[in-house]
Amino acid sequence: MVTAGFLALRGHVYAGTPQVRQDLYGPLVTDPNGIIDLPEGFSYRIVAKCGEEMADGLRRAGKPDGMAAFGTRTPGQVALVCNHEVGLSSPKLGAFGDENERLADIDSALIHDFDAKHIFHGGTSTMIYDLKERKLVKQWQSLAGTDRNCAGGPTPWGTWVTCEEPADLERSTRAREQHGWAFEVPVTDEPSLTKPEPLKALGRFRHEAIAVDPESGVVYETEDRGDGLIYRFLPKERGNLAAGGRLQALAIQGDPSCDTRNWENLKAPRFPTGKRFAVEWIDIDDSSSPKDDLRFVYHKKGAACFARGEGMWFGESEIYFSCTNGGSTQAGQIFRYKPSPFEGTDQESTRPGELELFLESDSTELLENCDNVTMAPWGDLIICEDGIGEQFVRGVARDGTVYNIGKNHSGSEFAGACFAPNAPHLFVNIQNEGLTIEITGPWENRQFS
Repeated sequence: MVTAGFLALRGHVYAGTPQVRQDLYGPLVTDPNGIIDLPEGFSYRIVAKCGEEMADGLRRAGKPDGMAAFGTRTPGQVALVCNHEVGLSSPKLGAFGDENERLADIDSALIHDFDAKHIFHGGTSTMIYDLKERKLVKQWQSLAGTDRNCAGGPTPWGTWVTCEEPADLERSTRAREQHGWAFEVPVTDEPSLTKPEPLKALGRFRHEAIAVDPESGVVYETEDRGDGLIYRFLPKERGNLAAGGRLQALAIQGDPSCDTRNWENLKAPRFPTGKRFAVEWIDIDDSSSPKDDLRFVYHKKGAACFARGEGMWFGESEIYFSCTNGGSTQAGQIFRYKPSPFEGTDQESTRPGELELFLESDSTELLENCDNVTMAPWGDLIICEDGIGEQFVRGVARDGTVYNIGKNHSGSEFAGACFAPNAPHLFVNIQNEGLTIEITGPWENRQFS
């Protein structure tokens, strides 16, 4: 259950001016083991490492990225579904061994793309973790044969949507299967590989994350390009993404082809912070995008462009997403989208959704290259950094305060931050080290001035 202390932290309203205050939980204490520094009173535990043998006889893949936590049939246990951003040429980081010697034991129908010359090592793993005992119960490969599974998102019906982010979609077409798709992974208690079925109606591009509005079932998507779009998928059947639907791109009403990036070298008018803009959605004709050109075609047709859309999360009736190198210093932006009460219906034009630039970092001390994002039980955003210097997990309070939660010693990006359902346990990945970590502590002790 969420504690009374958590609930007491709610109610802070964003004031419009970001503040830098890194000690809401006190200063970070140096970790003698050289993994992650946390505030006093907090502790961490390593849940899983890359290279470990799993319950299915495969080994845990490297480069853990996007992740979410789900309840299970066993009280006190959670299922963590984790992406692995591994590509075509990384067998040492894949699940099948350096020489792919363990492929022979796998039904080929359960691997999206492999043949004698090309084996894609991306996919997802699933972990069952006991919150009381603070130990890993078991883990296994839950999706295989995909390319650079970067982020994704949980659905209200209890599945994980994992997204491919191929480095080059045109190169990918030389493989047996196309890449650049999203896949749905069921959450189970027992080891099993998901039959990979690309959700082609959600579009083919350099996917990053998704978020689903639980009221409407509409799926929102980010694109990790310096000139990427924000997409919306209107499913034919709520909760059945495989049944197809309509893909659309976000545009600002009255400002066609708006540029939200605020880069100093651009002639475009500055997109202001703290102001809400009505949006409209442009239908996309060919979501399969064989030329990887959706962002070019639909920006010309009026869609807004964004600076590397990455993490995305739905919380408290709004959708937040990060743009990793947006802003004048290219240190990152966080946007907030308020859906229409009639989102995805014929009535939404009477009251359109609204987009706001919630925060723009003008200094790496404030926030450096925000990537994966989640929402804490008390309503703050939790941000994973993916920059070139010291990397932090940071919180962003509703009054605009940015504060530190943890810093790793390797300089690797953080990824996959998520809280256990109804429990004060934060999980996060340190990507290059291949670590999944659990963090616990006195979250209710956050101090405001």
